[in-house]
Amino acid sequence: MIDPRRLRVLRALADHGTVTAAAHALYLSPSAASQQLAALEAEVGHALLERRGRTVRLTPTGTVLADHATRIAAQLEQAEADMAACSAGLAGEVTIAAFASSITEVVAPAMASLRERAPQVRIRVKDAEGHASRRLLIDGVVDIALAVEHRDTPGHSGEQLLREPLYAEPFDVVLPSGHPLADAPDVELSDLGEEPWITPWPGNPVHDVVLRACEEARLQPRVECLADDSRAVCALVAAGAGVALVPRSALHGIAFGGVVIRPVGGAHRPTRRVFTAVRRGSEGHPLVRLALGELRNQGAALGS
Repeated sequence: MIDPRRLRVLRALADHGTVTAAAHALYLSPSAASQQLAALEAEVGHALLERRGRTVRLTPTGTVLADHATRIAAQLEQAEADMAACSAGLAGEVTIAAFASSITEVVAPAMASLRERAPQVRIRVKDAEGHASRRLLIDGVVDIALAVEHRDTPGHSGEQLLREPLYAEPFDVVLPSGHPLADAPDVELSDLGEEPWITPWPGNPVHDVVLRACEEARLQPRVECLADDSRAVCALVAAGAGVALVPRSALHGIAFGGVVIRPVGGAHRPTRRVFTAVRRGSEGHPLVRLALGELRNQGAALGS
């Protein structure tokens, strides 16, 4: 087995040219450096140095081993850096469960930012709607969940999960482009009582927010189409299937042919409130703390 400390002496000799200079660079005495080199020759079973009077030079075998020593030293430096990064919470893996628009607007930008700040931190993402992200978190499949507040979201006191608000965003009304209210500056939900509606499936938190907003506006929506995907909702609205309420961030990047987007007017303006959740006790883990911090940064930018 080759002693890497002796390889370090060989590498210093290759760098500095003499045993004395190599010893000085390594804070060794010349005799101690010579002893290390002699021991290394015995370990590898090859002559590594050619002695010419008071000088030495590397043999071809010594040159090959010195090249390896340089690469080995670089690997050891990297190992030390990786260990330091792990200790500082700057290396490792974090898995996040989130719904589609939060992945687009928050999680993906957070990943890009962390790649610059902490390139050895790997973020894995699982697309999960409704209660699914919380279940993945409780089961230990993911480290962080992004989910939406709704009436069935349990309180955080005494629970397994620790929740923290991330951002809040308004809903917008999506109307067919030929709708009588298409030119209005905003649309009150009470004006849509006779319209067919397109909503997400029950179990999707957005479905719950939409129904609650309609209840507050004393409106019983006549739901004729169900779709969780916001692009599909907009396509159905464009086809004349009905009207819809969609979270504003979920409309980003959608081509709006055949529809118009209007803010909700009046007193009943639904809001989607998004929170992060972690298992209690895990919030102090350096990697979880790092990822949560970047998610908060992106959430604050989205809410501003």
